[in-house]
Amino acid sequence: MLRRALAMFLLAGALAACAAPAAQTPTEAPTRAPAPTEAPAPTTAAATPAATGADTNAAPASAGVVVFRIIPEESQVTYEVGETFLNQNNRYAIAVGRTQQISGEVRFDPANPRNSRVGPLTIDISAFTSDSPRRDNAIRDRWLESARYPLATFAPTAIEGLPETYTAGEEITLTITGDLTVREVTRPTTFTVTGAIDGETMRGVAETQIKMTDFGFQPPDIAGVLRAEDDVKISFSFVARPGE
Repeated sequence: MLRRALAMFLLAGALAACAAPAAQTPTEAPTRAPAPTEAPAPTTAAATPAATGADTNAAPASAGVVVFRIIPEESQVTYEVGETFLNQNNRYAIAVGRTQQISGEVRFDPANPRNSRVGPLTIDISAFTSDSPRRDNAIRDRWLESARYPLATFAPTAIEGLPETYTAGEEITLTITGDLTVREVTRPTTFTVTGAIDGETMRGVAETQIKMTDFGFQPPDIAGVLRAEDDVKISFSFVARPGE
């Protein structure tokens, strides 16, 4: 019995000695796994502009655009037409009509002036008034028919002469080409524009020459009284300021 007990004791000690190394392996695993400490490195590289492909210059340029809106009370559109008074020994005079019923805007990019744009302009031509109510009524009802077609629009399609840079107060001259619509007839028209921006005020004058017959109506002609010319000079004197 003593021998059997001694043998069992020795066998138990041998098994315990063999089991000891296996019990230590879990404590060594963390020291041999450095991967968790290296994981943040890729996220730092992905945050750079080069990795995302972002255009860092686009946002500031668009954010700096200033929208100038026409101030009708300080602006006006005029027409000038030559008239010959047949009943007054062929006296020649220039008829002038004016309206302040104007709306429109200019989008100015101070960082890159060549990106600036002129929005469509709308003019209430039925509001034209001259020194003769009789002439005004005849134009509204018979010739221009502005009582029936009260709105004229100009939609720019091209601007030439915008500078690369602009200094406040500097006067510049541009040519603006677009579609002029009168009496539902649209014709390409080019305005010569001279203007400047001083502080928060944009001022300028735009001029062009058109023919009445190009827009589908005849010049006023009253037998034995007067005859108007076909050519019309249009001038647009404008003041614009930043709007909301």
